[in-house]
Amino acid sequence: MSDNKPALPDRLAANLRSPYHVAACFEHEIGIRLNGKERNNVEEYYISEGWVKIPSPKAKDRYGNPMLITVEAFYA
Repeated sequence: MSDNKPALPDRLAANLRSPYHVAACFEHEIGIRLNGKERNNVEEYYISEGWVKIPSPKAKDRYGNPMLITVEAFYA
């Protein structure tokens, strides 16, 4: 059985309206590990710039959607 998964792009977004959404990638499970912890609520990532966007648990935008927080990964 061959593994026909597409290569993960440098930047990927879960939002269907985003120019960085690649539907073929979402046909398979995608894992994100940030600072050694696996995350399952990442809305968008950009590996080259070292950040992810995650929804805020309480804050909502004007449409009632969770606000997104950009989290940067860096070396201290």
